[in-house]
Amino acid sequence: MNGARAGASAGDVRTAAGGEPAAVAVHAEVAARGLRLDVEARPGRVLGVLGPNGAGKSTLLALVAGLAAPSSGTVHVAGRLVAGPRTWVPPHDRRVTLLAQDPLLFPHLTALDNVAFGPRAAGTGRRDADRLALELLGQVGCADLAERRPAALSGGQSQRVALARALAPDPEVVLLDEPLSALDVGSAAEMRHLLRGVLRGSGRTAVLVTHDLLDVLAVADDVVVLDGGTVVEAGPVGEVLTRPRSRFAAELAGVNLVLGHLAADEDAVIAPAVNRGAEADKTSPPPLVVHGLVDAGCVPGEAVAATFGPRAVSVHRTPPGGSPRNAVPVRVGALERQGDLVRVRGTAATGHALAADITPASVTALDLAPGTEVLFSVKTAEVTIFQA
Repeated sequence: MNGARAGASAGDVRTAAGGEPAAVAVHAEVAARGLRLDVEARPGRVLGVLGPNGAGKSTLLALVAGLAAPSSGTVHVAGRLVAGPRTWVPPHDRRVTLLAQDPLLFPHLTALDNVAFGPRAAGTGRRDADRLALELLGQVGCADLAERRPAALSGGQSQRVALARALAPDPEVVLLDEPLSALDVGSAAEMRHLLRGVLRGSGRTAVLVTHDLLDVLAVADDVVVLDGGTVVEAGPVGEVLTRPRSRFAAELAGVNLVLGHLAADEDAVIAPAVNRGAEADKTSPPPLVVHGLVDAGCVPGEAVAATFGPRAVSVHRTPPGGSPRNAVPVRVGALERQGDLVRVRGTAATGHALAADITPASVTALDLAPGTEVLFSVKTAEVTIFQA
């Protein structure tokens, strides 16, 4: 894309909470891919980016790195306009580095020379660049591998060296695109610990795209969830994952989610039928009603969400005693092993997907199988209702 390079004017600078410039601010469209992204990363924090395939995660990184151009809108890095109307800052001048799934180390260079490459290309003398490279290799636990070439490194070692190389140019922002997805379980766990120390511990700003909830829990401070080419949730990790408002985040967090509006009696979510597809007919079933503990500030009639854990759900063949307020007829769709328990996935007549975790003995006693009609029961005290 051609265009003039320019810094942002005062009116262009996006600010994060507290008024300071956001380290990354993407408010842009990519019309060809149906994306409308509004994402901001706060300075000195790690932003995790989650979402299903095709949601726009990699395109978000490409917009920040300068590997893709928005069809409209703006991209800022550290308060500086790097992409927008009549403005284009090339990738090498954005002070942004990218660490991808493939380390992409230069095969003919040693680990030390790979890390020193960026500073040398920017004009740093060989001695100073080598000194910096050795220091960074030490930070990622690879100082003893300085003279090895990539062919002599394991996958985990290569990714550590690649991280050191990404940090060597002293970037404003580090972009990480599924950096742990190709590693084995042990190497991935070690890399998460390393990223937490190198990124969070040092106050560096980073944007981490991943499919793995563990990556976000271990490394990120904040998280955004993309779905359908737009942001559906954003906030601190703990808030988004304990009180999800999208089905994707709820699935990751392992909780049931029911979206609807608050009933007039202020203790229940009223959720209309969803996703009935080919089963839909002229007569819709009554809405799903879920009673729970309602956050202060929720107003009758407003959009709310109800969440409850699968372990809080009991499964019955016949109506349980005590007449619980939440007893939902469902048809079993699948049985999945969840550690020592079995996750029973079912669908209500309204189309809502729900899950219960019960023991293998209970599965046998209830004679459960796909297609079985059962009741899911959950106590009101186990359901949390909050603004959607």
